[in-house]
Amino acid sequence: MTSWLRTYGSVPLCLLLFCLVVAVCAQRSSASESVCWSPSITSCKECLSRGPQCAWCFKEDFLDGAVASQRCDLPVKLLRRGCEPEFMEESEVKVEVNATTSSPQVSPQDISVTLRPGSQASVVVAVKQLKRYPVDLYYLVDVSASMQENLDHLKTVGVALSLRMTEHSSDLQLGFGSFVDKPVSPYINVHPSKISNPCSDYEIRCRPAHGFHHVLGMTGNISEFTRVIKRQRISGNMDTPEGGLDALLQAAVCQSDLGWRPEAKRLLLLMTDQPSHLALDSRVAGIVTPNDGLCHLENNVYTGSTRQDHPSLGQLSDKLLENHMYLIFAVEKQQYKWYEALVHLLPGSYLGRLGLFQAPNLIELVVDAYKKLLSDVSVSVSVEDKAVSRYWVSVSPLCPNGSTAKDQSCSGVQPDQTVYFNITIGMHSCPDNGEDEDVKVVVRPVGYNESTVVRIHSKCACSCGSTRRCNDESQSPCRETQGSTNQEQRPQNGLIQNSDRDSNWNCRADGSDMDCSGRGVCDCGRCLCDETRLGTIYGKYCERDDFSCPYEGGLICAGRGVCVSGECVCEDGWTGDSCSCPVSTATCQSANGLICSGQGSCVCGKCVCDDPRQTGDFCERCPACQSTCQSYWKCVDCHLSHGLTHKEAGHCNSTCESLVGYRDDVLGQAGEKWIQCMYISNDSCRYRFQTSSQSGQTQLHISTRAECASNSRLVGTFLCVFALTVLCGMVVVAVSRLLLQKRNLTPGGAAEVTVYHCTGKDLSYIPTSNEKTVTYRRESPPDQPVEMHIQDSKMPLGDPWQY
Repeated sequence: MTSWLRTYGSVPLCLLLFCLVVAVCAQRSSASESVCWSPSITSCKECLSRGPQCAWCFKEDFLDGAVASQRCDLPVKLLRRGCEPEFMEESEVKVEVNATTSSPQVSPQDISVTLRPGSQASVVVAVKQLKRYPVDLYYLVDVSASMQENLDHLKTVGVALSLRMTEHSSDLQLGFGSFVDKPVSPYINVHPSKISNPCSDYEIRCRPAHGFHHVLGMTGNISEFTRVIKRQRISGNMDTPEGGLDALLQAAVCQSDLGWRPEAKRLLLLMTDQPSHLALDSRVAGIVTPNDGLCHLENNVYTGSTRQDHPSLGQLSDKLLENHMYLIFAVEKQQYKWYEALVHLLPGSYLGRLGLFQAPNLIELVVDAYKKLLSDVSVSVSVEDKAVSRYWVSVSPLCPNGSTAKDQSCSGVQPDQTVYFNITIGMHSCPDNGEDEDVKVVVRPVGYNESTVVRIHSKCACSCGSTRRCNDESQSPCRETQGSTNQEQRPQNGLIQNSDRDSNWNCRADGSDMDCSGRGVCDCGRCLCDETRLGTIYGKYCERDDFSCPYEGGLICAGRGVCVSGECVCEDGWTGDSCSCPVSTATCQSANGLICSGQGSCVCGKCVCDDPRQTGDFCERCPACQSTCQSYWKCVDCHLSHGLTHKEAGHCNSTCESLVGYRDDVLGQAGEKWIQCMYISNDSCRYRFQTSSQSGQTQLHISTRAECASNSRLVGTFLCVFALTVLCGMVVVAVSRLLLQKRNLTPGGAAEVTVYHCTGKDLSYIPTSNEKTVTYRRESPPDQPVEMHIQDSKMPLGDPWQY
């Protein structure tokens, strides 16, 4: 880390991070664009296996001379290169719903889907809960010795349960069966005396141990059900676990023997006080044959108990779903934890805990379980075993309250409410033989006697139109006769022998002396163009390529098109030599909705103004245009000479380029976009007008209200101004004299003596002597004139002046 900082310490860290992000984004973009193309692709089948977005062009003359891999690409790119849609083999995804089969509970019930490798399709299955269902309830009871007391309580359940279920079901039927364990060692004591009576040591008469015994089929006769329960006796075995799962599978698959009704909700109730054996437990008894999941009842007794192993949980789950069973476990609290783990692995199961199997508690358990199981709606999706590895399935339910459940089920669903399941099925790959196949996928709502069948037809081969020719390497006409020509057999320096000219005449363009334009080799009269990292070379004579086009921003055709024969074929919405110019003029649209404010044109996404004086991104500014009021005087004068009437306005069309209008008062439209101007006519009248260039065309509004003044008013105005000026001057002079007099007089009325002191410099300008004569003369009264003479004598040079 230290050395790295020392080496790149002068480079800003943000710049390095930016370069890293750009490199990663470029790599991802390149990977996204080349998801279909690969140099190793040689056939249509290989192309379509790349993904559902890929297509193969089987047009015969498409990119003449190019390698087969160039026929595989995104459809939009193939289209730009000259491959029409009718010549494209694409990943076809088709979904068809058979509307002839319908049901009030599950719909649709038959769907057909066509898929290719890498593609997927989604279907919607609706599951609706009805208000009331007929119910079949089968009691499967552990009759080992420890269950004696619980079996006695069960004798009083029938009538009370029937009455209670009338609130939720339109028709209730009950059935009964019992189980203990496999009747083989070491599960039971195989001494002859113990086989017939396992309880002989306790002087009690017990029935023999059995894997499963079907006692009473489904019946609505509650009295018969009670009578059968009262006749039941206990049995016995040696180990703790019982054979409950073995009996459950037989009770589920033996539908006709037990009398399960197709239209009824099926409840299978298991009552026990011990855990159950699981698959492979039977090996201790020497039983190694797996359970086949079939019914093996003879005379209502399970005959396969001593021959087959216990079923696995996955096998039991499948059989419960196939036969539309709800499973209820009624166990004592000591075994609750063991069965709690089991319930999560068995769809449509419910676990109830009871201290003692007393009648009231058991009735409540059955009723609560029925309501809970009915309100929880979920589906199970199964794919045929032969194709399960080649497909994937996802389920997304939409519950009645609008929520999307994460556990693929909806809870609290009420009668007459519908749950919608979005089932997405995807295909990974084709079979090993590469042939098309048909696969069946079954969507089963848990506990419902109806299901949806999705029939998938996988397309692994290419049809390539009516000709059935895909023009890939597998169909090359020269493959069998000559084989592919080595790329190293190119003629050097364009010089070939005459014999070669005769055999390869079809590989040269007119006027050319080189095979395949010097950029390929001739194979069986057809050019095979060279491959290069720069791009693709193609054409009948390898004369075309996809890399000799203009670059923009380091990308060929700006990354918005493909290069065909040296010219860019742009994507929709782009144009120009390098596909750098948008077709849309949205970037040139100004705020007023006009293109370039009506003062220019949109070129390559930018405004080019008609008048060089106009500026701005949208040619919206023109300071030089809007400040020349004088340029409109000629137009205003023309309209004034024609009386400012609309009738005569046409005479000024040659003089005025702007749109002219008349207004009583133009000051009312003052604003930022209007320039206020004034024109003085020959008769000394002033006319106001305003102009604007903001709306795309120059507008001129002339005021019809003239501002004129008469000659008498002008003379009067002049005299008033003159008199006012003279008066103001006299006032100023008078005020000035008063201020001077006030300054020169002392407060007592005597003249203020002013003393002047001369500097040395001033002495040279002062005369050596001075004499002053002052004469006062008063002529009034006229008959006695008075005249007074005052003469000042000479003063020394240094004395100050006084007066």
